[in-house]
Formats: sequence, C-alpha cells, structure tokens
Amino acid sequence: MVRIFNTYGTRMLENDGRVVSNFIVQALQGKPLTVYGDGSQTRSFCYVSDLVEGFIRMMNNEEHIGPVNLGNPDEYTILQLAETVRSLTNSSLDINFKPLPQDDPRRRQPDITRAEKWLDWSPTIPLKDGLDKTISYFREHLSKKSA
Repeated sequence: MVRIFNTYGTRMLENDGRVVSNFIVQALQGKPLTVYGDGSQTRSFCYVSDLVEGFIRMMNNEEHIGPVNLGNPDEYTILQLAETVRSLTNSSLDINFKPLPQDDPRRRQPDITRAEKWLDWSPTIPLKDGLDKTISYFREHLSKKSA
C-alpha cells in the first residue's frame, strides 16, 4: 500500500483545484494568485516522475506490503510557493489573501523513512525544476486552448 502526498507535474488539469495548478494558471492568465489564510501553512510537493518511480519500486518489492509514504519531505509555505510561481512566470501579480477554510491542515509533510529504507527511494526533482516543467506544459496547453 502506498500513501501519496501532494504531487504535481505536467498533464495536470487546469481546474483540478490543486494549489500548484491554480497558481500557475492564475499567473499565466494574468490573474492575482489566491492564497488562503496568511500562506504560512506548509505543503511538500513531489514531481510526478518521482512519484511514478516510487510506485514502480513498490510494485517490484516483494518483501514489504506497506504502508509506504511517497512524497517529498521538503516543506514550503503556500506563500513561498506563490512567490516562486510568480518569479518563474516573470509576473508581478498581486497575491489575494482569502479566509482559510476551517479544515485546511497547517502542515503536510510525509515521513518517507520506509520508502528510503525499503525501496531505496527518495525524490530527485527539486521544486524549481519541476515547476519550470509544469509551467512550460501549462503555457503550451493554455495557448492551444485559446487558439
């Protein structure tokens, strides 16, 4: 059994409601980025190819059945993510702060100790590199939709 944590990357849906795709689409469309609360809540973002590699290793592992957490243990605040997307899209858009939903967790960070030990797995794609790829994908995807 595998537990998936925040994953992002190419081929995401532009309206899937995930924070990475929301920020990128808003930035590329010239809209202010929407941050809920003060943006201090943290998330850990794992690029999709890293996640797939973890799944493959788990499927090929006959010793352990899980649970195994697959995700990136590097934590970023939502505000840091918004500022990074803004920088990578070369925009100076405003950040719109809205009330934080009551059920929004303050922190999400996977403990990947079992994945490292059992699968010799840990994520390899840094957030900036993964965001660059994801932004390029959305640029192309959104331009095709508007053509």
